[in-house]
Amino acid sequence: MHKGVAWILSIGNELLIGRVVNTNAAWLAGKLTFLGYAVRRILVVPDEEDDIVEAFREAVERADVVVSTGGLGPTPDDITNLAFCKAVGAEPVVNEEALRMVREKYEARGYPLTQERIKMAMMPPGAKPLPNPVGTAPGILYEVGGKVVVILPGVPREMEAIFESHVEPLLRGRGPPVYFSERVVVVRGVPEADAAPLIREVMRVDPRVYVKSHPKGFEVDAPLLHIHIYASAESREEAEVLVERAAGRLVELIKSRHGERAAVSTG
Repeated sequence: MHKGVAWILSIGNELLIGRVVNTNAAWLAGKLTFLGYAVRRILVVPDEEDDIVEAFREAVERADVVVSTGGLGPTPDDITNLAFCKAVGAEPVVNEEALRMVREKYEARGYPLTQERIKMAMMPPGAKPLPNPVGTAPGILYEVGGKVVVILPGVPREMEAIFESHVEPLLRGRGPPVYFSERVVVVRGVPEADAAPLIREVMRVDPRVYVKSHPKGFEVDAPLLHIHIYASAESREEAEVLVERAAGRLVELIKSRHGERAAVSTG
C-alpha cells in the first residue's frame, strides 16, 4: 500500500439529497494533501448504521488515515460514534474526559446533562476525545492496527477548529517525510472578506499550498490581515519555491484589485 493513504468519510443525509454542499471534504482533502497524504477516497454515506459501519470497515482496512465528519450530535440520527464502535468490534463506553467536556459546555449555559448529551461522550475504549472549542460534541481520535481514525463534527467551523488544533500536529509528525516552508504577507487597508476570493485563487494553483488569513485589526474601520502561506513538498527547495510563488501571486492580486488602498509587506 502507498505510504500515507488517506480516506475521507462524509456522513449525513443532507449531503446526499443536495441540501448541503460538501465543503468539509474539499477542505480536508486540501489539508491532507498539504500534509503529504494521498487522498484516495471521499465517501458520502447516509445516517444509517449499516452504511456507516461498512464505510468505516473498508476505510480502516485500506487507508493509513481515516477522517470522518458528521453525526456526533445529540439527535437520534447522530450515530457515527456508535456505528464506528460496531465497525471495530468494540462496545461503546462513556469516556469520562469527553463527558467532562460535554458537561462543562452545557452547564455553563444552564442546561442539564441528558442521556442524549451523554451519548456524545460515548466512544470505543482507549479512544481519545478531542476538545471542541466552538461547539459541544468532542471529536474522537482512535488508533487501530497502526491506522489513525479521526471522527469530527459536521459543522465546518467546529471540524476545522478541532483539526487544526489537535489533528494536524499529530498527522504532521506521523505522515510521509515532507518539507515545509512558510511566508507571511501583511496587508493593511483590505477587509478579510475582500481578500478571501484572492486567497482562494492562490490556493487553486497547487494543492500543496495552503493559505490562511488572520485578521488583526477592524474589518471595516482599520483592516489589518496577517496572511500565512504554507507549502509542502518532497524537498526544502521545492517547498520554498512554491511558497514564494504563492506569495508573489497573492501580492500581485491584492495590488491589482485594491491597489490604492492596500499596503502590502512580506516577511
